[in-house]
Amino acid sequence: MSVEVTIRPFREEDAPQVRELFIIVNRLLSPPHMRDAFEAYIVRSLTDEMERVAAYYGERGGGFWVALREKKVVGMFGLEPAATDAMELRRMYVDPSARRSGIARLMLQFAEAECRRLDMQRLELSTSELQPAALELYGHAGYRLLNEAVAEQASNKTLGGGIRRYYFEKIL
Repeated sequence: MSVEVTIRPFREEDAPQVRELFIIVNRLLSPPHMRDAFEAYIVRSLTDEMERVAAYYGERGGGFWVALREKKVVGMFGLEPAATDAMELRRMYVDPSARRSGIARLMLQFAEAECRRLDMQRLELSTSELQPAALELYGHAGYRLLNEAVAEQASNKTLGGGIRRYYFEKIL
């Protein structure tokens, strides 16, 4: 028996669960030798973006959504403009306890539908070598690998530290 998942726009009351999910997922992704770098990335991303989700995405003309199962945030993602005809998928995370249940696929389909609704031609995204399930999902969903790069510089979009990132797009 599966419990239904609802995707809806972020509300301020979601902020504590979104913050917690962001921290949990990023700590799980962290290789042991990169713990300090990941903790610094978490702090920087919380300050720059995740503790001000509505303002961050609103300032950019984007949006942020949560996936709920029985009032619990089990997934999240954001969209922000990447070009006049494209959006970038950001911060797509699924709660570890809810993985392998199709939530990421549902969120990706929702994001694509939202882009089409906005008359966007493409959806762009990136992920890292630390997220093999995401790489598999995007491949199965028809995303085309544009390029890959080793991220040296840290920002709220990348940890840096020599992690390989993969950049994809899908024509909608």
